[in-house]
Amino acid sequence: MRLNAGCPGSFITFEGVEGAGKSTRCRELISSLERSGISVLHTREPGGPPASERIRSLLLDPELSISPLTELMLYLASRASNVDLVIRPALEKGINVICERYSDATFAYQIGGRGLPEKPVKDADRLATGGLVPDLTILLDLDPEEGFARLRKQRREKDRIELENISFHRRVRQIYLELAEQEARYLVVDASQEPDIQDQIIKDSVMSIISGKNDGGDG
Repeated sequence: MRLNAGCPGSFITFEGVEGAGKSTRCRELISSLERSGISVLHTREPGGPPASERIRSLLLDPELSISPLTELMLYLASRASNVDLVIRPALEKGINVICERYSDATFAYQIGGRGLPEKPVKDADRLATGGLVPDLTILLDLDPEEGFARLRKQRREKDRIELENISFHRRVRQIYLELAEQEARYLVVDASQEPDIQDQIIKDSVMSIISGKNDGGDG
């Protein structure tokens, strides 16, 4: 049983490589849930409360050079604040939380992408989250090349993570897929499909999780 099994709210996270459409699919899900009268709170990582948003500005600044270990600690600091001040309080009130990126992003980017050692990273993440695990993690799976093709169409400046080479992002995708094979809480969605198809798959899975919580299940 998960450590957050007693929380009446459901905790849903979105993961995926750059350009997979996390923010868009997240917004569509939230709009759909709200139209159904379901209470939902949206947050993101890095980010959330003011301190975490300031950390986000550092982490994504393309002009800064940040070592892998410093990067990890900044992500975890942002996450600890988000969990303590935003995510857990909402879940305990019965509010469903939708978060763009969470611990799995650290496993994919800092362990997979940066090559940091697995056990110390996961132990540190567990300390930052207090053991809070998502009820459902939606992985929008996409070839990183296609993701960057989408980003180019947006004609905006790349952030520090997006500036990493394609090999880095391929390693990230591989770790995500490995995590999805290991964890039953994962829903893998082909992000190359039409958006409305993705949205329906996501909504059906999320409604099942929320209904299960409301019926007294543990997610």
